[in-house]
Amino acid sequence: MSPFRAAEAGAALLLGLLLILLTACGSRLPERAFETRPTAHPSGGEPLRVGIITSVTSPVGGQAFTGTRDGARAYFDALNARGGLDGRRIEVETCDDGGSGVGNNACVHRLVDERRVFALVATTALDYAGAPLVSRAGVPDVGGQPLTPAYDTYPHLYGIYGSSAPRTGKEPGWGGVLYGGTEVYRWFAREKGARTAAVVSYNQSASAAYARLVTRGLRAEGYRVVEEQVDFALPNFRAVAADLRAQHVDVLFDAMDTHGNVRLCEAMESLGVRVDAKVTNVQNWSSSVARDYARAPGCRDALWVTGASRNHQDTGHPAVREFRAAMGDRPLSQWQLEGWAAAMWFTDAARSCLASGRNDGGAAGDGLTRACVEAYLNRPVGYTARGLLLPVRYEHLARPPATRNTCLSVARWQDGRGWVSQGEMTENCATVPQLGYRP
Repeated sequence: MSPFRAAEAGAALLLGLLLILLTACGSRLPERAFETRPTAHPSGGEPLRVGIITSVTSPVGGQAFTGTRDGARAYFDALNARGGLDGRRIEVETCDDGGSGVGNNACVHRLVDERRVFALVATTALDYAGAPLVSRAGVPDVGGQPLTPAYDTYPHLYGIYGSSAPRTGKEPGWGGVLYGGTEVYRWFAREKGARTAAVVSYNQSASAAYARLVTRGLRAEGYRVVEEQVDFALPNFRAVAADLRAQHVDVLFDAMDTHGNVRLCEAMESLGVRVDAKVTNVQNWSSSVARDYARAPGCRDALWVTGASRNHQDTGHPAVREFRAAMGDRPLSQWQLEGWAAAMWFTDAARSCLASGRNDGGAAGDGLTRACVEAYLNRPVGYTARGLLLPVRYEHLARPPATRNTCLSVARWQDGRGWVSQGEMTENCATVPQLGYRP
């Protein structure tokens, strides 16, 4: 169970919302579905082939999900430049599933059945319909983004934030119920003195359901909650902004897409409405903030973000510097860093198997099996990707815990500096209740 499951569920629900609203775009597998990145065979042995499935051409937008893919590719490129994995190149094959279940199943068949990839890495699928096929094939899926409940449902799938669920393949979590903590709300109450929170959502079932979950968590932490809902087709954001001022809101949460957030901020700007914190999630933790919120500098100045990975602008950390050097001059995002960490996680698992093979007196490749890789992924010691991630564990608990000590990565946007970390993420911790919800 991820310590940030509530936030992840919200992202998944919002993405589902967008897919529902845009189904007219169709579910045909796009012409660009199969993107193979050719690599030369090294003299040290056959390449180790891995696959990356990404909803590149999804209805949500062309660049919405490509960050994790780009980060993972950058890691494998850097690894290959250093000689690969014990002399073997990592051969990366990508597949664009188009954001549809049909396309996702096609990608799984292409990579698993035809290309025979050893593992999947950094999967970012809007509709992970092929997850049961991956699980039945016993292919490790390492470091994927949990946009659906698949990583809390199926064995052999290992999302980037971990899970404590039994993962029997039958239903998500415990009897179809997942659990998330209130650490985000606890942090803003403790560190910023926030006591009145607003939650803004659309009048659509998925958006409204996530808003209810956020509201429940806020109330569990003692907030007075102001609930605001707008019509998706004709949202009156000026009315919401005016009410935020009248209600003296300290901190603002939402269950909307980026476009809706920007329009709300522009309405707040036009009315001179200010809040102490406008909180967003890891998907929006990118360098595009200055452009996206160009017409709302006041709201931009109040943007905060929370997550489970180290700020990609934390250049004082050596692992972040390595990531940034490999990314070059490209615009950066937190999903890129998490894709990089996913590739590192797989590589460390594979390297441990190669080392165990040598230690047992075998040949260099004798120990590299899927079972060995999964044994590493299932270790009781949390994986941190050299300090880029809060510890990731897969525990398989029979019952969900009532409370949990969880930590939080927090950053604030500042013009001229970008995302500025707020404290050390391994110390932003609290023991908080775990609230159940159905995905």
